[in-house]
Amino acid sequence: MAANHGSDRGGERVASPPAKPTESTVTVGRITHQDVPEICALYRRVWEPPHAPTLPAELLKSWQPTPLEFTSRMEGVTYFAARRDGKLLGIVGCEVAHGNCHLVHLAVDPEARRKGVATALVAAALEWARHANASEVWADALAQFPAAVALFKHLGFAESGVLHKHEWNEDVRLFERML
Repeated sequence: MAANHGSDRGGERVASPPAKPTESTVTVGRITHQDVPEICALYRRVWEPPHAPTLPAELLKSWQPTPLEFTSRMEGVTYFAARRDGKLLGIVGCEVAHGNCHLVHLAVDPEARRKGVATALVAAALEWARHANASEVWADALAQFPAAVALFKHLGFAESGVLHKHEWNEDVRLFERML
């Protein structure tokens, strides 16, 4: 690669220094039905030992849908997947009801955590919610997931409540962000 330096007179061309090697970027896009088996495999990786938190087995099972169960979940929900070099790293769903967007089923591969994947997914969801004319975005997280709580707060969500012993006898923290 060459770059022009100086004025048009002389036309001197100087080679640019080689680019620094960087980690490839995360891309986020909408999913298709062809992605379903890979998405179900991601949910299994996220919610199986040794990565799974101590939660009731029934809850963990419900968070690991079969392809048929996930396809049913897609009704009325727009899902976004994050990839790096073609590998699925995370997913989030967006459902709009009553003029608001609710983020659902956020999951990031344990090997890809703390590398901007969840941030990229939530950013895509926020942008989609704006285009869907949502006035605010809601999210929830089990209280025992401090990383999720920190993520939503870092991204400008305000904690708006706690549902005590709401889901499988677990506390759920609620977050909202006005658009």
